[in-house]
Amino acid sequence: MPPLTLSHWPADPLPPVLDTTIGGVLRTAAGRAPDRVALIDPGGRQWTYAGLLAEAERGARALAARFAPGDRIAVWAGNSPQWLLLDFAAALAGLTLVPVNPAYQAEELAHVLGHSGARGLFLADEYRGSSLPAVLDQVRDRLPRLEAIPLGQWPAGDAGALPDVDPGSPAQILFTSGTTGRPKAAVLTHRGLTNNARLAAEAFGMRAGEAFVNPMPLFHVAGGALITLGLVQTLGTHVLMPRFDPGLALELTEVHRGACVGGVPTMLAALLAHPSRAGRDLSSVRYAMAGGATVPPELVRQVEAAFGVPFLITFAQTESSCSITATRASDSAADRAETLGRPLPQTEVKITDVATGATVPCGAVGEICTRGYLVMDGYLGDPQATAAAIDPDGWLHTGDLGSMDERGYCRIAGRIKEMIIRGGENIYPREIEAVLATHPGVAEVAVVGVADRFWGEEVGAVIRPGAGAPAPSAAELAEYCRARLAAYKTPTRWLFTGGFPLTSTGKIRKDVLSAQLADAGKAPSPVTS
Repeated sequence: MPPLTLSHWPADPLPPVLDTTIGGVLRTAAGRAPDRVALIDPGGRQWTYAGLLAEAERGARALAARFAPGDRIAVWAGNSPQWLLLDFAAALAGLTLVPVNPAYQAEELAHVLGHSGARGLFLADEYRGSSLPAVLDQVRDRLPRLEAIPLGQWPAGDAGALPDVDPGSPAQILFTSGTTGRPKAAVLTHRGLTNNARLAAEAFGMRAGEAFVNPMPLFHVAGGALITLGLVQTLGTHVLMPRFDPGLALELTEVHRGACVGGVPTMLAALLAHPSRAGRDLSSVRYAMAGGATVPPELVRQVEAAFGVPFLITFAQTESSCSITATRASDSAADRAETLGRPLPQTEVKITDVATGATVPCGAVGEICTRGYLVMDGYLGDPQATAAAIDPDGWLHTGDLGSMDERGYCRIAGRIKEMIIRGGENIYPREIEAVLATHPGVAEVAVVGVADRFWGEEVGAVIRPGAGAPAPSAAELAEYCRARLAAYKTPTRWLFTGGFPLTSTGKIRKDVLSAQLADAGKAPSPVTS
């Protein structure tokens, strides 16, 4: 392509979008490589592709005898082979799966089940010591149509023949894991999920026969769609973790010769810091991968140095079936560390002015928008939120601020809701976080806006100091910023912490941090502007 002047990347038409379904890609994999290992659980039990399909089809016939095509069934459990089997069985039966975060408490559970209209709930006995049936009992009377079934037990019956499933039909209803506001229910199709996983897997360079240790929760679009369906379509081996644990992730990667280390940035930071890493044989690892949250360039460089492999970033969100852009192993070290890569095939991307909606020149910051097969059908039962997210021309407005260069490589500036407006100046937390992350005394940083009566907002920074050295002072860090940034971007509110509040998928809760900084700011600020 000739160099761009406007921040608009037209969709690459190759490779094509396929009319695939979640059940269909499993059938194709079983036909191509029936005896290849498809799934390994932490205890070492294995399923071949033929065996996985046979068990999923048995479950699908049982589900079809109890539920009608288009019905919604929820799954409420931690990662397990039974969770994945239900995923494929529901897809083969033409049902829509509603994954539920197993950490949810009674009111959260009631909201998800009630809003989704789920007719069935497959649930585990417990999650991290909490009895899930006991939590359900607290709101059972508010869900009179719901049938609760222990996960791993198929309902009685056998429907025989399974339905033909439309690739354009809803496959999953995923509740977003944003760090502000109540989760919304994104309706994702078979076509969107399967094609996005295939195109992303090709960009990452996944190979047939390679093992991939999945660190992500299955209720998240990365764990249950991108990785799961990417592996099926590349004939890989899915090594399932019950939940993320850095020591276990390293152990499983060594034992099963995993090709990738990955997850959200907090997971990769934990892998770097784990004491067992140096003693593990990780020579099978070919690449590292992260998405779902902003990845500091310094973390990319640290991971590449520690593991000796390229670090690949995907810019993704639930509403886009997962991945929108990705870096590739062939990209330069600078592009891998500092950009989000280019859009995946069949994915149109533009950067628009937040106020006017006009496409901005290359290099200018605006809202990242995408269009194509990957865009969700909408938010379930919420036409107002759907219209706010997807415009009449089919563009999904991601709510993320970023820029695009003349080559089509994108950069992230932060969330629109997280942009700080101080005295009329727009300030992007990502820029400040990238500077502070290079300070040797900073292990992790988050920059947020803090309400201020004079400026409107002030810049606040929450710092997790590095281990083994004295923590830097607020004054020292402020001077560090002033030497590298305009004065108005230098944080004036500081908070030092031993750990960040996280969502269930490892994203930093910036709304919580802003409130903590506001409380801390009631005392005199250690640095003034």
